[in-house]
Amino acid sequence: MKINRSGSAVWSGGLKNGKGAISTQSGALNAYPYGFATRFEGMPGSNPEELIAAAHASCFTMALSLILGEAGLTAERMETNAVVTLEQQEGGFAITASRLSLRASIPGADEAAFQELAAKAKANCPVSKLLKAEISLEAELIG
Repeated sequence: MKINRSGSAVWSGGLKNGKGAISTQSGALNAYPYGFATRFEGMPGSNPEELIAAAHASCFTMALSLILGEAGLTAERMETNAVVTLEQQEGGFAITASRLSLRASIPGADEAAFQELAAKAKANCPVSKLLKAEISLEAELIG
C-alpha cells in the first residue's frame, strides 16, 4: 500500500519582509500565515518546525497505540508533546532535535514494559524514520 498526502506553501517577497501561507490537503490548514517573524521572532502564525513537531507527536502516539494493542494493552489516554529545535550552524540553519514527551494512562501496564514499548514506537514511527535529527523521548506513565 502506498499513500500520498500533500501540503503546500506560497511565498511572496524577500525573506524578512515576505509573507507566506501554508495549506494542507485535508484543509486543516488553509492559507494559514507564516513568515520570518512567525519562525524567528515569535509572532502569531505557523512555521515549519511546529508543523514537524505536531506531525512527530501524532505519528509517535499512533504508533504507540498500535504497539500497545499488539501487547494486549489499550491506553486510556496518551498526551504527547514534541519540541523541534532549529539551530543556526555553520552554513545556515538545521533542525537538530525532536524531543518527545509523553504522559500516558495505560491500565495494566508496568513501568518496564511501558518504557520498552514507548522506545519501540519512537524508533519505528514513520516520522521518526524520516527525521535525521536526534530524537529523544521522555515518557511518564500516570495513574
